[in-house]
Amino acid sequence: MIEDPDRPLAQSPIESEVPHATSPANAAGGLASIGSSLKQLRSAGPLRSIRALLQLNQSDGFDCPGCAWPEPDVRGRFEFCEQGARAVAEELNPGKLGAAFFSEHSIADLSRQSDYWLTQQGRLVEPLWRPTGATHYQPITWDAALDQMAQVLRSLKSPDEAIFYTSGRTSNEAAFLYQLFARAFGTNNLPDSSNMCHESSSFAVKAQLGSSKGTVLLEDFAQADLIFLIGQNPGTNHPRMLRTLQEAARRGCNIIAVNPMREAGLTAFNDPQELRGLLGLATPLAHLFLQVKLGGDLALFKGINKAILEYADRHQGSGIDLSFIADYTDGFEEYKKAVLALSWGDIEGQSGVSEAQIKDAAQQYRAAKRVICCWAMGITQHQHAVATIHEIIHLLMLGGHMGRPGAGLCPVRGHSNVQGDRTMGITVFPTTEFLDQLEQVFPIKMPRTPGLHVVSAIRAMAAGDAHVFVGLGGNFLSASPDTEYTAAALQKCRLTVQISTKLNRSHLITGAQALILPCLGRSEQDLQRGVPQCVTTENSMGYINRSEGQAPPPSPDVRSEVAIVAALAHKTLGPHSAIPWIEFANDYNLIRESIAAVVPGFERVNQELALHRGFYLPHPVRGRQFKTDTGHAHFFVHPLTTPTLKHNQFALMTVRSHDQFNTTIYGLDDRYRGIHNGRRVVFINPDDLAELGWESGTQVDITSHFNGARRLAPKFRVVPYDLPRRCLAAYYPETNVLVALDHVAEGSFTPVSKFVVVTLSLAELP
Repeated sequence: MIEDPDRPLAQSPIESEVPHATSPANAAGGLASIGSSLKQLRSAGPLRSIRALLQLNQSDGFDCPGCAWPEPDVRGRFEFCEQGARAVAEELNPGKLGAAFFSEHSIADLSRQSDYWLTQQGRLVEPLWRPTGATHYQPITWDAALDQMAQVLRSLKSPDEAIFYTSGRTSNEAAFLYQLFARAFGTNNLPDSSNMCHESSSFAVKAQLGSSKGTVLLEDFAQADLIFLIGQNPGTNHPRMLRTLQEAARRGCNIIAVNPMREAGLTAFNDPQELRGLLGLATPLAHLFLQVKLGGDLALFKGINKAILEYADRHQGSGIDLSFIADYTDGFEEYKKAVLALSWGDIEGQSGVSEAQIKDAAQQYRAAKRVICCWAMGITQHQHAVATIHEIIHLLMLGGHMGRPGAGLCPVRGHSNVQGDRTMGITVFPTTEFLDQLEQVFPIKMPRTPGLHVVSAIRAMAAGDAHVFVGLGGNFLSASPDTEYTAAALQKCRLTVQISTKLNRSHLITGAQALILPCLGRSEQDLQRGVPQCVTTENSMGYINRSEGQAPPPSPDVRSEVAIVAALAHKTLGPHSAIPWIEFANDYNLIRESIAAVVPGFERVNQELALHRGFYLPHPVRGRQFKTDTGHAHFFVHPLTTPTLKHNQFALMTVRSHDQFNTTIYGLDDRYRGIHNGRRVVFINPDDLAELGWESGTQVDITSHFNGARRLAPKFRVVPYDLPRRCLAAYYPETNVLVALDHVAEGSFTPVSKFVVVTLSLAELP
C-alpha cells in the first residue's frame, strides 16, 4: 500500500531511533533531576528561565502549568520540580511559529514529524487559518478569525452541533467565561480532559459522600500514620508530592504502595534540594509494596476490608469505628455480609496478592489512628473504576478516617486546574442548582439537556451530528482513545479550532476549515488596556491560587484565553448580548465578581486574593456533612468482578514516560525505568518473555481485541520489567490507538486505558 503524501498522519511516525534499556533506577530525584532541568532551561535562555522559576508556585508569582499538587503554606524559594521546570521551559521556548514557518511546512509534512519534534519548534505567535482544501496554514487577522468562527457557529442548525472542549491548564476565569459562552449559545457540550482521567473519581465520590472532591489538605499528610499510594507514579507525574511523602516517612508514617510496576518514585527519594539527596542518600518511602495485577485493585481492597472485618468480628469490633459507622453511614450490614462471604482464593486469584500480604496491610491499617488514601489514573481508567474507588473509600469509612485531621481521601489530579475547571461549571452534567444560579445572575435561559462527554462527542462528530470543535488548550486527538477513529471524526467537522501555546498533532488533523489561535502561557504577563491582570487556579486540595505571570509575551499577536473567549462570545452572540463580554475581558475582577455570585465558596474571592493571595474552598465532608440523598455516607455492594484473559492474551496499561507530561513529549528517555533514545517499548514480565521465546529488544506488533474488533500498534521493542505475569505497559499517546472508544468505565464513561486486552506477535518486516 502506497501512503498518500497529502494525507496527514494521526499518529506520531515510527521513530528511526532504536531504544535501549538499562537497569531501572531504585530512587527518584537526585542529581539527574537537576541535570535534566538545566538541559531544558538552556534551550529557553538561562536568565529568562531562572527569573521565571523563582516566580513559579510563589504567592506573588504564577501557578505551575504542570500538575495540581499543592504548595505548602510556608513556601521555599524553590517551589518547583523537574517537571515544572520543563513546563516553564516549554513556554519560554524562543522559537516563533508564524507565517514563514507554516509557508515552508505543509500540514501533511508537519504530521510526518514526531510529537517530540513538533513540541520543540517553539511558540505559536499569530492566528492561523486553513481554508477548505488548503495544504498549508496561512496568517489571518484576529478579527477575521473570530468573524469566521462566529459565522460558522451561527449557521449551525442547533447549538448542540458545536463541541467546546477544555484542557486542565485553563484558568478559572477563562473556564467560567467558556462555559458561560457555551450555555448562552445554547449547549451543555462541554467535554473536558477530566472525562479521560479523574471522571471516575468525581462520579464515585459524589455518589458515596455527596461531594466530588478529595477531603484532605496538605497539612493532613504531616499527621497521618498510614498513607496508601494506589495506582499512581508520583516520581514522574507529580514529583513535588515526593517531598511530602519523604517528610511523612521520616517521622515514622507507614506508606503502602499498590501498583503493578515497581516505580522509583514509590521506592525512595533523593531530594535534590538536600545535600544528602545529592549524595545519593535516599529516604525509603513505601516499605510494603502490593504488586497487584492489572484489574485486580477491586479484589485487593475487598480483601483488605474483609481482613479488617474478620478481625473486628473476632475482637468485639476492634479495628473499626463503630460510632462513625452508626452515626454517619448507611448500608453497612449489607456490605459487611457481602464482603465476609468472599473467598480468599477468589481474592488472591483476582488481585494477584497473597492473603498474607493483604492481612499485613490490614494489620497496619488497624494500628493507624489516621489514614490517607491517594489514587490516580491507575485506578480511574478501568471498567470497574467506580466500584474500586467505592471500595477504597469503604476502607476509610470503616475506621472513620474522614472529617478529622490527618485522614481522608486524596484523588491526585494530574493537571494544574482540571479540578478548577469543574468547579467553574465545565461539565456536561451541570447541576440544577448551578444552572439556576447562572440564571439568577445572567438574564439568559440556560440549556438543561446533558451535553456530550469526550466519548460521545467523538461519536457525534463521526456520525455527522456535530460540525464544530473548539479546543481551549490541550491536544484532544492525542489524548483521546481510538486514535484513528478520533482523527476521522475530527476530519468530518466543518470547522476545528485550537486555542494553544504550542504546536501539537491536533493542529494537523483538522476539519474542512481550521483555525489556530495563539494564547498566553501561565508565565507571561497579561495586560488588558495596559493594566496587569491575574487569574486563579484550584489545586488538588481545593485551594484557590492567585497566578500572575511576568515574562513578556512571545508576540503582540498572542492573546489571553480570557480575551479570546470573550471576543468570540461577543462576535457570536452579538453586541446586544445580556452578558458584558468586552467588560469581562478588560477587567478580570468583574469575572470573579460573577463567579462569586454563582459558585459557593467564592463569595469574597477578590477580597481574599487582595489580602491573602489565595484561600481554601469549604468542603462539607471535612465537617462530616454528607450531602447525599440520605445525609449519610453510603456503603455500596459491588460484585467481585475482574476481567479475564484468554491463554495467549495480555492486559496492557498505557503510561507516561519520565520525559513527558500528559501528551507533551519533552524527550526520548525514561531514566527511572531505564529506557533511552526511544518510546516504542513495551514492558513485560521476564518469565512471560522467556515463555514467548523472545529476547529483550525483539520488535513486536501489539494488537488489541475488544468486541471482535482489532486495532494495531506496530513495531515496539519488548523490555523485561518487574510486572505481574501477563501484564504489559507501554507509553501513550503511541498506544492510544489500541484503546477502544466503547470500552469505558461503568458510570463515568472514562476510556479504559489501564486494561487493554492485547496479543503480541513478531513485527512484520518492511
